[in-house]
Amino acid sequence: MSDEAKILTEVRGRTLLITINRPEARNAVNGAVASGIEAAIDELEGNDELWTGVLTGNGPVFSAGADLKAINSGEAAALNTQRGGFGGFVQRERTKPVIAALNGPALAGGCELAIACDLIVAPEGGLIGIPEVKRSLIALAGGLVRLPRLLGKNAALELAMTGEPFPVERMYQLGLVNRVVPADQVLSEALALADKINEAAPLAVRASRQAILQTDGMSDSDAFAKCGELVGPVFRSEDFAEGPLAFIEKRAPQWKAK
Repeated sequence: MSDEAKILTEVRGRTLLITINRPEARNAVNGAVASGIEAAIDELEGNDELWTGVLTGNGPVFSAGADLKAINSGEAAALNTQRGGFGGFVQRERTKPVIAALNGPALAGGCELAIACDLIVAPEGGLIGIPEVKRSLIALAGGLVRLPRLLGKNAALELAMTGEPFPVERMYQLGLVNRVVPADQVLSEALALADKINEAAPLAVRASRQAILQTDGMSDSDAFAKCGELVGPVFRSEDFAEGPLAFIEKRAPQWKAK
């Protein structure tokens, strides 16, 4: 893409690297960012050669959230897309895993973009939070919905009512963050985590992801039934035959995602 693009994409093997490219505005989400992220997810979902995504930012901040200047200019609606909601992403239905590589603080809508991903890699000393109440705003892009599920009620209430962010080290202890590494290793760690996922059978990965997401809050009986529905296509795939065969032949499997 051109230097003026607000979202950059780059294919790294089986992974699509998606970079928010507004460092001059702390990677705040405006209409161009929202439509660009949506287009990037379209690229990820539509390309059979891509199995995972990594979402990161350019500069010292992952994302400061909604662009308040755009909102004050009457452009608030552009920060959402019909399919993806805020940032073209937080409500987007998708099948492939996306990892957030937090190159810096993830605050307000930036936090909500991060927790809409499946996994999070964060920098030592980083911050994650929803400070909206400090500006008489409310975290409506997923913060108030996802954080209680991910952190527990009391931690989510503290974040939401004080507006004070948590250090990523505490978020790691609470289970929100998967890896905490030095800042200069965040992207490489996220890409390595994506590569590790890509070593597994892609259809099985996607079905496992859906099973965890879709059975949240279900009774055991309903959850087992849902898992049974999701596993059917995997067991009928070519990759299902390849897995045991590669094990018997003592070689790396050659997945086709079909």
